[in-house]
Amino acid sequence: MEELDFGSNSLQGLIPQWICNFTDLYLLDLSNNHFTGSIPQCLKNYHLSGLNLRNNSLSGFLPELCMDNTMLRSLDVSYNNLVGKLPKSLMNCQDMEFLNVRGNKINDTFPFWLGSLQYLTVLVLRSNAFYGHVYNSSAYLGFSSMRIIDISDNNFVGSLPHDYFANWTEMSKVFESNEDIPEMNYMSFKSSTAYDFVDLVYKGVDTDFVRIFKALRVIDFSGNQFCGYIPRSIGLLSELRLLNLSSNGFTGNIPPTLENITKLETLDLSRNNLSGEIPQGLGKLSFLSVINFSYNHLEGLVPQSTQFGSQNCSSFVGNLGLYGLENICGESHQPDDESSSEPEEPMLNWIAAMIAVGPGAFCGLVFGHIFTSYKHEWFIAR
Repeated sequence: MEELDFGSNSLQGLIPQWICNFTDLYLLDLSNNHFTGSIPQCLKNYHLSGLNLRNNSLSGFLPELCMDNTMLRSLDVSYNNLVGKLPKSLMNCQDMEFLNVRGNKINDTFPFWLGSLQYLTVLVLRSNAFYGHVYNSSAYLGFSSMRIIDISDNNFVGSLPHDYFANWTEMSKVFESNEDIPEMNYMSFKSSTAYDFVDLVYKGVDTDFVRIFKALRVIDFSGNQFCGYIPRSIGLLSELRLLNLSSNGFTGNIPPTLENITKLETLDLSRNNLSGEIPQGLGKLSFLSVINFSYNHLEGLVPQSTQFGSQNCSSFVGNLGLYGLENICGESHQPDDESSSEPEEPMLNWIAAMIAVGPGAFCGLVFGHIFTSYKHEWFIAR
């Protein structure tokens, strides 16, 4: 037995121990079931190339895979209840290309050591409990083969140096489509007929990629606590399609080098502390279809281009200094009008109520005083 695929059924209970008898397994797919309990330790001794346990209810720790086997190319344990740390034995997986641990409870620092895996193409750490810095001058190597990295919704902190993305060379390589063999245009990590599944927030929507197009380049660092300047070296990644740095604490200006990313389709820098102007060169990015700069401290003229003109007004709210939004938000409606007018309406209503109620209240007090005085005298007379 070399390949065992029980994926997308309604299997439940513990992963059966008889699986341990198939020592020659090359591919094991138990994804999209209802398996519980821990991952069998015997799997660490197998010469697996692909292991897919996605979308179950597995708990416990991820086994020390690749202790004896260095052939593992694809590992997907996303959407389970795994805890603990990423096993450093994964460093021994010299052929590792795809690693997805999204939606678990893994509590660990950023795995700098994965930078030593020269073929690592897809890394998804999203929605776990990772913490700490993602840069260490003595340990950071960069990811030369990385095409998709999603570390969003964790607790990463700190600033990124200006040359942080300098060694991410695969993000700048031009993709050449193979028209003769269309299958060759998609990433394959396990065998010629099996493709890995990944879901990403793409153009603002959670999107399932059953097959991953080789031209896709994604960086999602959103939902963390990064601070400091956005690295200028981001402009070196000319083939990047999606960049999401939203919901962090980035400061300073938007780097003008972003205009060098000519294939960029989605840019989300919302909910940071960015200041200064939006670089006018971004208006020349013809593929840019989804833009979000909301809730920063930006000012100046918004680029007057078709790409910016087709955006929703909500993409610019929370930036008091921006102007040139008449075609997007309307002649009399600037992006902060709605939020700034909300406190005024209750104030006006309160003033109007006082004007209406005031005279009545005054008259009531006067008549009440006269009445109580008269009653007082009447009681004394009695």
